[in-house]
Amino acid sequence: MSLIDKVKNKLQMAKGHSKEQAGRVADDPDLEARGRGDRMSGGAKQAGEHLKDMGKDIKKSFKK
Repeated sequence: MSLIDKVKNKLQMAKGHSKEQAGRVADDPDLEARGRGDRMSGGAKQAGEHLKDMGKDIKKSFKK
């Protein structure tokens, strides 16, 4: 399930980047801000997934 979540987060970051660029081109600060928010949200979720993976790796290392 973690791989699917990572892909979704990357897609959210890409969508946010696209919105942000479209807002710059269209001179629409609202669209640019929403894109930045999507990008940051996806990045935060991605960081959470990395932390979960590190926790699993640490847990595995203590089992040996």
